[in-house]
Amino acid sequence: MSDSAVTPHRATTVEGIRRRMAGFATREGVRRGLDFSLRPSDILIATYPKAGTTLMQQIVHGLRTGGDMDFDEITEVVPWLEVAHDIGLDLDAHQRAEPRAFKTHLSRELAPKGGRNIFVVRDPVDSLVSFFHFFSGWVFEPGTVSIRDFALDFIFHGTRSGRYWEHLVSWWPERLDPETLWLCFEDIVADLPAATARVAAFLKLDPEHPNIEIATRQASIGFMREHSSKFDDHLVRNARNAPCGLPASGTTTKVRKGKSGEGSREVPREVLEVWDREWQRIVKPATGHSSYEELRGTVAFAKERG
Repeated sequence: MSDSAVTPHRATTVEGIRRRMAGFATREGVRRGLDFSLRPSDILIATYPKAGTTLMQQIVHGLRTGGDMDFDEITEVVPWLEVAHDIGLDLDAHQRAEPRAFKTHLSRELAPKGGRNIFVVRDPVDSLVSFFHFFSGWVFEPGTVSIRDFALDFIFHGTRSGRYWEHLVSWWPERLDPETLWLCFEDIVADLPAATARVAAFLKLDPEHPNIEIATRQASIGFMREHSSKFDDHLVRNARNAPCGLPASGTTTKVRKGKSGEGSREVPREVLEVWDREWQRIVKPATGHSSYEELRGTVAFAKERG
């Protein structure tokens, strides 16, 4: 099959993926996201793609509303700054509850300032594998692009959100800012009640507030799978498939296994070596940590001390 985008169809090569994603967001839409003015009370959920963004959107929205699920898709109530304009959402529109909440995949340098941040980071290999499965069946035909080629020829060179390693480093200093809550995805999954309680405290909710139990239950893997259509990005797909040259029939999911640490089983050694090399070259000098697990341990220790 040719990767020509004359007739909408999913890519079958990495170059085809690039061509389709070139139409994902407009310059005007991105500009509006970059120029958006945050209020001091606003919550900006910041992650590199596939690092627990949707889970955190659900936690924050559940905490601020007491479990509101009357939305078509989570992006409707917690807008994505970079694509809100392109999918017909007004960033300045009234939100259902306070604080207002938004998501972004922007680096710290590019993300709007002035609000409060929840930054979630994830093991880089797990993030890669989740990214691969997210694109499979939506952007490229399943089985046509190997995870090796997806990693080394696409993700390694950077997405619209840049590269994982530089993105992490850009947010690293923010962990010391009291207006930023720094979390590891693996710790959220390992102890969802504790993580939800931490987010609730950051939102200045009383520790006994009833919304905490509701938000915890509704952020569970079982609940989110049961309501998977509310977390599948179909608002974005419906608006941007045509500009990307993709068919309307593409499907994907953001709620897969709810597990962590399994990515290395799917990724060839060649990719693991490159990912580690970039960590040693970029992340270690900036953070002092020679591995993701070491960094995660530091973040957990800081949580315990705090």
